[in-house]
Amino acid sequence: MTGLTKREMVAVLHIKAEIVRATGAYLREQGFTEILPVLLSPVTDPLHHDTFDGTVDYYGVPYQLTKSMILHKQLALRTVPKIFSFAPNVRMEPEDRASAGRYLAEFVQLDLEVRDASRDEILGVGEGVFLAAISGVLEHCREKLEVLGRDLRLPAAPFERITFADAAGAYGEPFDAALSADRTDPVWVIDFPRRVREFYDREDPERPEVLLDMDLMYPEGFGEALSGGEREHLHDRLVDRISRDNIPLSKYAPYLEEAKAGLPSSAGFGIGIERLTRYACGLESVAQARLFPKIPGDTTAL
Repeated sequence: MTGLTKREMVAVLHIKAEIVRATGAYLREQGFTEILPVLLSPVTDPLHHDTFDGTVDYYGVPYQLTKSMILHKQLALRTVPKIFSFAPNVRMEPEDRASAGRYLAEFVQLDLEVRDASRDEILGVGEGVFLAAISGVLEHCREKLEVLGRDLRLPAAPFERITFADAAGAYGEPFDAALSADRTDPVWVIDFPRRVREFYDREDPERPEVLLDMDLMYPEGFGEALSGGEREHLHDRLVDRISRDNIPLSKYAPYLEEAKAGLPSSAGFGIGIERLTRYACGLESVAQARLFPKIPGDTTAL
């Protein structure tokens, strides 16, 4: 049960559809090419937090349900320089995350990547995507916002930036909830320590152990909006990073073979459509942002 009336759920679905339309239109205007998502692969995002692998037998070979398209995005840039995809992700989180209201086992992420881009450039793309979504909702879904009692406003860009170290110093770790609750506008967190992120996130050549990463935090306590940054792309660097993270190299052998053949430098991010819908609609839980939600630990969902 979502806790919403049918009328409210219709409003949510209209707003989510507008978010998808508006963000896709914005990216196409910016020269991005939409690609279809990858759902099965022998390799997927390792993630730096606990999830259960969704493994299936693919003609006798174990393939995984995609946790994110990060590795495939890098490969796709060999063909076109700017790509995006509305990609279904399967992340089976521990049951204790169900109460947070921000996690689903199955969700859709708007994933994008830009060849030869810097983090600063991708920060600008992230702000553009967010503002396009909110502008679209405000222009086309005013009545739906009224049904939900949501007073949504368009923030001004550029958004404030704060380093991970400063955020942790002010709010402790993890700081997402407290930082988000303390803001009335979106805020960027930048310069993550290597210990909290994945092997594909690029380490700053001038600051070892500091990654050229960023997260966007929603205001009003809605938490993390998107996550991304610059990518490691050189074979030797990827081998070093995977080894330092104590991951068997064999686990990523197909990806490393592609890296040996050459990957373009890039930067990008992923932004969850359900979380963006939750924020735009002012919903209590991300589970209210889609039909047939699968909350961590709930095995009764269709």
